[in-house]
Amino acid sequence: MALIALQLAAEPPARSCSAEETAALLAPGTHDDPPVRLTCRARLGPGDRVTRRVLIEGTEASGAGLICDRAVVGRAGQATTTRTPTIAIWSRREGQDWSRPRNILIQGCKVHGAIRVWGVGAGQRMDELRQSSYRAGHTGRLQAAAPTTVRLEDVTLTGTGSIPLYVGPGVTGLSLTGSRLEGRSVSTAIYLDAESGLNVLSDNIIAVRTGREVIAVDGSAGNVVSGNTIHLSAGGLINRGGVFLYRNCGEDGIVRHQTPSNNRITGNSFRASWFGPARAVVVGSREGNRRYCDADAGHPFGSSVDDGDGASGNVVEDNRVQRRF
Repeated sequence: MALIALQLAAEPPARSCSAEETAALLAPGTHDDPPVRLTCRARLGPGDRVTRRVLIEGTEASGAGLICDRAVVGRAGQATTTRTPTIAIWSRREGQDWSRPRNILIQGCKVHGAIRVWGVGAGQRMDELRQSSYRAGHTGRLQAAAPTTVRLEDVTLTGTGSIPLYVGPGVTGLSLTGSRLEGRSVSTAIYLDAESGLNVLSDNIIAVRTGREVIAVDGSAGNVVSGNTIHLSAGGLINRGGVFLYRNCGEDGIVRHQTPSNNRITGNSFRASWFGPARAVVVGSREGNRRYCDADAGHPFGSSVDDGDGASGNVVEDNRVQRRF
């Protein structure tokens, strides 16, 4: 299924945080405290530290962000979960509609833990996603509901277990540029989830010790992954996969409508050890090879009809693999 076109519109203006709002953001706290709700754009300095989680949620948070100048967000080594990321950029249901943030900027920050951007299903509320996927127009609904135009620039993101950067269902127009991802993840370093698209990962260093491939493109379309240095064996000798394109048929009973198509994976440098194969880019890495593929059976759409990845129109060129001892 083709990617739904991203509707371009004038972005909501940014509002600078007041002294009182900045003080609330920097007030001492713990990861277990309720998150700080951020609806303005804060300017922080090198000695500043945000110790509570940050929540950027809903239309009222459009234009919000953190301009850090190397300020620290989160606590070194603090484990995060899918429900409690360090920075959450989320949409919120309001009756039958969704209130979503736009024009978000995270710049120059040292973030410990995870950044999660999510619309329908935020906080692991999977039933919302499941019910939508049983109806036509699922991709368009998710893209209209999810956060859009999120910019992550010159960020150092240190993973502490869960996926450092998760780009949720329907998210469009996100960019990660000039940044460094390090630390560890039990899964991937970056995950582009189903029905998302038109996102850019460019000119980054990705050196996360992962449990599987470094970047997953799962039913996400029209993305650009270019000019990155991607370490396949960060912190060890065994090479993990690089960029895998697939469609995760049937997981959680959710029908995947969109295929991982029309992506551009170009000009990346993959650093690998001499031990084992170095699978830098794999287009169509699953093709229905999962035990749960039949969990979405019975619907006339997407992966319910065809468990294959359906990857097409992808451009993979000018990528290099460099081996080291």
